[in-house]
Amino acid sequence: MDPEIQKMREVVLVYLDRSGGLQKFVHDCKKYNDSKQSYAVYRFIISINPSDIAELDATLGNYILHNPLQAAQIFQSVCFVAIKTLSLIEQLQTEAQISILLKPTHLPPLPSYVLSLSAYPFNYTSPRFYMSEGIVIAMGTVTKYTQGARFLCTEETCPFSEGFRCIRVHCPGATESATVRTDFACSLCSSPLQEDVKFRVLGDKQIIEMIDARILNALKGYSIDKSHFRIQAFTLFLRDELANKMTIGNHYRIIGIPACVQNGLQATVCIEVTSVQLYKPNGPSFVSDSFKYLLSLTSSSCWRFTAVLANIFASQVIPPGTYNTLKLAILLSLVQTCEKENADYLDLLIMTSDTLVIDRLLNYSLCLLPRGIRHPPSSDIFPSVSKDKHGSASIQACSAVLAKGGICYIGDLSSYKKDKLELLQSVLESRTTTVFIPGKKYGEEADQQVTVSVQTNFWSFVDVDSSSKKHIQKENFLIGQMDMSLIPVNLVDGFGLLIYSEFPSSHLSSPVVHHILKKAINPEAMLYKASQQFRTQDYEEFILFARNLHVELSSEAESLIQGYYLASRRMRRDSIHGSTLSASALKILISLAKAHAKLSLRQTVLEEDAVIAVLLLESSLTLKHGTSALCVAPNPVFPFDLSDENSLQQRDIYLMQCHHQLLKFIAAYSPGIQININEE
Repeated sequence: MDPEIQKMREVVLVYLDRSGGLQKFVHDCKKYNDSKQSYAVYRFIISINPSDIAELDATLGNYILHNPLQAAQIFQSVCFVAIKTLSLIEQLQTEAQISILLKPTHLPPLPSYVLSLSAYPFNYTSPRFYMSEGIVIAMGTVTKYTQGARFLCTEETCPFSEGFRCIRVHCPGATESATVRTDFACSLCSSPLQEDVKFRVLGDKQIIEMIDARILNALKGYSIDKSHFRIQAFTLFLRDELANKMTIGNHYRIIGIPACVQNGLQATVCIEVTSVQLYKPNGPSFVSDSFKYLLSLTSSSCWRFTAVLANIFASQVIPPGTYNTLKLAILLSLVQTCEKENADYLDLLIMTSDTLVIDRLLNYSLCLLPRGIRHPPSSDIFPSVSKDKHGSASIQACSAVLAKGGICYIGDLSSYKKDKLELLQSVLESRTTTVFIPGKKYGEEADQQVTVSVQTNFWSFVDVDSSSKKHIQKENFLIGQMDMSLIPVNLVDGFGLLIYSEFPSSHLSSPVVHHILKKAINPEAMLYKASQQFRTQDYEEFILFARNLHVELSSEAESLIQGYYLASRRMRRDSIHGSTLSASALKILISLAKAHAKLSLRQTVLEEDAVIAVLLLESSLTLKHGTSALCVAPNPVFPFDLSDENSLQQRDIYLMQCHHQLLKFIAAYSPGIQININEE
C-alpha cells in the first residue's frame, strides 16, 4: 500500500474523531443496521472543514479540494474498516457498497475556487470543488435517479455471479446510463453483467437553471452602468436531501463539482451541487453626509425631510419641483421592498397623459434597487412551464419572480389582454400564483400544481388619452372621480395607490419641456445643483439603508389610521354594494405610514406619518370613487410649489390643518375611536 495513502487514511480517522464526524457516522450506521434490510449501496454524507483538514495534513487538504472523487475513496476505505471493526452494519459485505459524499463547509476565498461562465478561463472541465453564485431562473420537478445498483455475472461459475462485488454508484456529472444499462461486462471473466433490480437504490433529483446575478442589470431597461459582460445560464443537479432546497427567483451561493454532459454534438455544462446557501447581501450601514445634513436642517418638522427629498428626487431625468406627489409615492414604494413572506407591499398605478416622461421617471427609479425589473412585453409576467433539455417539466422564472424583494414595472396596463389582467388581479390579492403541470405532457404519472410566491411591488401606468379614445366616457361622474372604464374596477383596487400626474403635456411652458430639450442637446449635463449634491449613488445607499429599518406603529398613529379607516367605510357606502372601501385599504394605510417613517429615517410611526398616509389614500379613493366628507384638495400632500423655507413652513401649517380636519372627520363618523383633538 502507498505509504502516503495510508497516512491520509490515518489523518481521516483523526479528523472524524475530533470533528464529531465519527459519532454522526456511527449514528447513521445504526439506522441502516436497525432496518435489517440489505442494500446495494449504503450512502453517507461527511461534512468537511477544509481549514481544519489542512491544519492536520496539508496533503489531504489539497487532495480533498482538488481530487474530491479520489479523496472520497480514502474516506470510503476508512469507513468500511470502521464498520467491520465495530460491527456497525451486519448486512454490509464489500467496500464497494459504501458511497461517500464529501460536503465542504466552505472553500478558500481565492479566485481559482470561483467558477464563472462569464469570464475566462472556463474551468468547468476540472472535476473538483468550485464555488459559484447566481439567481435561480428555472426549476424542474423532483424526479428519481439511480443512486446505486447491484450487478451479477451471468457466468454461474464466476465468483462475481453472487454477492455484492459488482456495484455501480452514481458519480458527479454522470448520466443515468452510466450507472444502469445492459452492456456492462464482468471485469473478471468478461461475461455480460445483469442487474439485480430488487437491489436498485433510488434517490431524488431536481434540475435547476441558474444565471449570474448581473442579469438583473440587463433587465432594468435603463442602467447607469455602461459596462458590457457575457452572461450564460448553467445547470445544477440537486440530489436527495438537497432536492427542493432552492426557490425560484432566489440568489444562492453553491459549492459543487462541475461536469460536461455530452448530448449528441452539444456539450452542456452542469454542476453537481454539494451545498446550498441563500445569499443575502448586506445593505449599507450609513447614509451620505449630504442626507445627514439635510436631515439636521429639517429636524424641526416631521414632514419637511421627505418633502425636500421628493422635491429634488430624480433631477437627472425631470426638473426638481415637478411630479412631487408621484415622486414621493415612488420613494415610499422603494423603501417598502423586502423578501419577507408577509411584507407590507405598496403597488402604484399612475394615470397620466405624459407617458414618455413618466416612463423615464419610473425606469430611472428602478435602477436604485438591486432588483428593479422592467418587464419586456414579449415575455410572461408570471411563471410558466416548458420542457427542459431532458424533456422534463421546468418552471421558468419571469419578471415578477426575478423582481423578488424589489419592483416589477409592467408598463402600460391598457396594453394587456383580459386574461393577463385577471391573473395580475389574482396575484395582487394573494401574492401567489399557481403553475399547473399536466402529467401526460411531461411524462409524469399525475398532474401537479406548484404555488410560487410573488414578493414584489408592481408599478404600472394608464394612458389617459388612450383611455378616452378607446372607451365612451360615462357622464355620471362624482366630484373628483376619474374615468377608469378602461381597467377593471377590482384590478384598480388591487393596486395600493392610484396617482394622477399633475403636469399634462399640453403645458408647453412646463419646466419639463425645457429639461427634455437641454438633455437632448447634452445628455451628460448636470442641469441642477441638486443633481451634484444628491447623486444617484447617494439615493441608492439611502434607499437600501431606509428599507432595512424596522419600524413600529405608535398607539397614536394606530388610532388615527383605524379611526380614518372605520369612518371611511361608513362614509363610502352605496345601497347596492355596501362599502366601496376595499378590505385591503387598512393594510395600504399601515404600509404607507411605515414607509413614510422609514423615509424619514425613524423607527417609530408617528401621527404625522399617518396623516401623510391618509392624505395619499384619500386622494387615491377620490380618483376612484369621488370625494367624501373629508374633502381633500386635488393634490393634498403638495398643495403648492416648494421653493424656499417659507413655502415649507406654509406646507407644515397646511398639513396641521389637514390633521385637525381629519380628527374632526373621525370624531364625526367613527365616534368609538379614542382620539385627542387639540383645539389650538
